[in-house]
Amino acid sequence: MWIPVAGLPPRLTLSSLVGAGRFCILGAGAATRKPLQARNRRGLSDSASQLCPDPDFRKSPSRVKSKSTLDFNRYITSRRLAETMARIVCGKNKTTPHLFLECNAGPGILTQALLKVGAKVVALESDKTFIPHLESLGKNLGGKLQVIHCDFFKMDPKGTGTVRPPAMASQDLFQTLGIEAVPWKEGIPLKVIGIFPIRSERKILWKLIHNLYSCTSIYKYGRIELNVLIYEKEFQKLMADPRNPDLYQVLSVLWQVACNIKVLHKELLEPSQEKLYFIQITPDRNLFTENLTPMSYQVFFHMVKQCFGKRKCRIIDHLRSLTPLDAEDILRRIGKKKEDKVTNWHPQDFKRLFETIHSSKDYAYKWLYDDGLEGRYND
Repeated sequence: MWIPVAGLPPRLTLSSLVGAGRFCILGAGAATRKPLQARNRRGLSDSASQLCPDPDFRKSPSRVKSKSTLDFNRYITSRRLAETMARIVCGKNKTTPHLFLECNAGPGILTQALLKVGAKVVALESDKTFIPHLESLGKNLGGKLQVIHCDFFKMDPKGTGTVRPPAMASQDLFQTLGIEAVPWKEGIPLKVIGIFPIRSERKILWKLIHNLYSCTSIYKYGRIELNVLIYEKEFQKLMADPRNPDLYQVLSVLWQVACNIKVLHKELLEPSQEKLYFIQITPDRNLFTENLTPMSYQVFFHMVKQCFGKRKCRIIDHLRSLTPLDAEDILRRIGKKKEDKVTNWHPQDFKRLFETIHSSKDYAYKWLYDDGLEGRYND
């Protein structure tokens, strides 16, 4: 059986099989974001469950004076929420400190909470204004806090040329931290904690899922665990399945196949009644098989995208344009009916379908490819 290990070659294109792979981004939907942004500018009280300036932080003489401190969509500034998050992710195990990459550390509210419960923290911050304040938090802590000028969500930018801060190459970051890659099936080398920027949630999810399946960027180093705050709308799409077909989409399938996703905590934002979900996303140690590998994942993505391109169609109709194999025979082999529609299938059903086709020995060529698909479904 093929087992992914550290030091995999760069992502391979599948031009001979399914065409060159391209990074795909789903639009965030500006019209749905404006109400949230307007509400978050109101400066809500810390007495409720929300992202807002902490009273102690406002009065602190060490407060960093920056416009970035007002960006409630990017930074965790509620001390109570930060303490809750730190307590949940660190648990009761005090013997071996957890190592966390904190994205968008900003004013350091979550940083302080993590350090207080004994975690080791690497605070990543893209705004230089916050760096001196964050570094001051690590004094007299024996190296439990490192501060790096870096934007986690801009890690490993596409294209060539010099990578300048706050963008950064994951290889440079991990070498600086002295973190070595571990085989996929072994333990979790480190954990990431923070909040998804509200304007970029879906773009970030697409970037991360490509990196995960290809074992590139941070996932070159093993099964990196994400502990992140995400708004309810994107969370519902992420966790959708046939029980809520209107929200069910390509990202739902890809993430649920790849990871175990667990809700750790819920926050209710007052007075908007919007919900935030603190979720833990842990890559499945058994994600990769002899058929689904970092070299073949783009074919799997292509298959799922084509199916959801016409989500009300039957699976068997999609199969006839995806593969030269006998579609009815493929469905029989996985115990499915030819009347099944795309939104009737659970995420793992798509993985079984892919592996059944990919492992077939009936044909030399197992997949058909439409050159127009990438542009059609990258929306």
